[in-house]
Amino acid sequence: QGELVESGGGSVQPGGSLRLSCVASGGIESSRCMAWFRQAPGKQRLRIARIDTFDRTIAYDASVNGRFTIDQDNATHSMSLQMDNLKPEDSGMYYCTAGQPYDGTCQPLWLYRSSGRGTQVTVSS
Repeated sequence: QGELVESGGGSVQPGGSLRLSCVASGGIESSRCMAWFRQAPGKQRLRIARIDTFDRTIAYDASVNGRFTIDQDNATHSMSLQMDNLKPEDSGMYYCTAGQPYDGTCQPLWLYRSSGRGTQVTVSS
């Protein structure tokens, strides 16, 4: 049974930084598409960043562009999300997800069918 395990969440003041990590195992490490999603109370689930582990294509949600950096290491089957200049609206549960591409792209939201249990990020003064 494959799994994704996140770590690195916590509480930080506005303007601070956190680094989330995710390790894939049990077959999920072969997934080409990986992404971080955020779920905040009362808000729609949002894809924060995605990466194509084959051609290294990366995309960010506009709300985090320039502040967050996604990376992935095929050798260690891990993915990270460096989050800088955090804002209160960045708070939420962050999920590591994975899937296979559709028609050669990692863009569709629905293809991220594997997910970890999440790690909580709270940005508050």
